[in-house]
Amino acid sequence: MMRKYATVAARNPSLLQQRGKSPLGLDHFLQRQRALALWRDIMRSTAGISDAATKRDMQQFARAEFERHRNVTDLSHIRYLISTGKTQFDTMKNSLINAGLLT
Repeated sequence: MMRKYATVAARNPSLLQQRGKSPLGLDHFLQRQRALALWRDIMRSTAGISDAATKRDMQQFARAEFERHRNVTDLSHIRYLISTGKTQFDTMKNSLINAGLLT
């Protein structure tokens, strides 16, 4: 005769699942960290811009670009965006340094 043991209790959905989201995989997590690091680097660098209007414009441009691509989930596209963003940022940073606006 086979004994029946307690059944497995039903699991409550996680907070992410309750919000309609799913947990990030490792690759997505790593790319998210790279994107956040780029964002922080841009914000730190723009803080050193001496002209207030230029500083505001640079911060608004960066924010608009990050917002525009907020919902991208394809890993290769995310990698491309981060790479392109770094290149654009380095180019703008060098231009500001040459113009004497960034110290």
